[in-house]
Amino acid sequence: MSEKAKPRYKVAVIGGGTGLPVILRGLKHLNASISAIVTVADDGGSSGVIRDYINVVPPGDIRNCMSALSAREPEFIDLFQYRFESTDDFLAGHAIGNLLIAALKEMHGSMQDAIDMLSRWMHIQGQILPAAQEPLVLNALFEDGTIAVGESSIASHRKKIKEVLVTTTEGEEALEASPRVVDAIMDADMIILGPGSLYTSILPNLMIKEIGEAIVKTNAEVVYICNIMTQLGETENFTDADHVEVLHQHLNNKFIDTVLVNTTEVPEDYIRTQPNEEYLLQVKHDFEGIRKEDCRVISSEFLSMKHGGAYHDTEKVVEELGYLLNSLKLAPRKVEKTQW
Repeated sequence: MSEKAKPRYKVAVIGGGTGLPVILRGLKHLNASISAIVTVADDGGSSGVIRDYINVVPPGDIRNCMSALSAREPEFIDLFQYRFESTDDFLAGHAIGNLLIAALKEMHGSMQDAIDMLSRWMHIQGQILPAAQEPLVLNALFEDGTIAVGESSIASHRKKIKEVLVTTTEGEEALEASPRVVDAIMDADMIILGPGSLYTSILPNLMIKEIGEAIVKTNAEVVYICNIMTQLGETENFTDADHVEVLHQHLNNKFIDTVLVNTTEVPEDYIRTQPNEEYLLQVKHDFEGIRKEDCRVISSEFLSMKHGGAYHDTEKVVEELGYLLNSLKLAPRKVEKTQW
């Protein structure tokens, strides 16, 4: 039997929420070594309960990334993702995968060791890395001077966010990333941000000091997949250029090289019904504004209407990322990062 071919590319994907697994499922089909760097600031739902009980990084996003990158049979993945409907006070609402991750962490003492062990069982194609080794707290400073503490509470304030920062549970600045995270960023050919909530899925990772510094220093092509819809309490009335500007302002550096933007119109009846009670309007385009942020724009029909929502078409997005990776191999882009 011939030795398995070495992956041609190294790709790091950074984020959380529902957007990250969507991209990871498609990236499995590229000839790439994948590193999924996952937020640890989630404090809602089953993840939040487990986090509070045993002081473990929230497992929900990690579980979803495992399912996305797993090569196991669908029945096994369905079991891993199964969420109890029992009325039992503890089991109700918990996913089996969340409980497995928490149990392995308790057994072995290291979250990364627990993830690596479960990754072997799940036949993961790549590596999954929590952004930090401990649960972190997301804090939002609003333009009126007030502050919200906790990822799950930020959107409910419906105020314009000035900036977000991430702290430890003791209130200290979050400085250190998990082992292998910085190396994955520095060694990558491409770093993908999003799609996902700007303030609560993407920025919580970048505001960890070591990760932010690595993103600015890396020679990798940094690609931002812009959201299709604005989000209630986060990005109301935002253009695609506004998303990019917020990312650049938080790291005080124009570090994004390429922005992927959907140009397909979202059906009006979907916007009127707002089934997820989270989205408002389609993100408006400002391509000139994006270029002023020193980014190139790749625009196409990336929309896929499915499961009652407006999502990125995984196949089309990953196809575009593949073209970009190939072009980088042929003619690497040498761009000096601009610091403000």
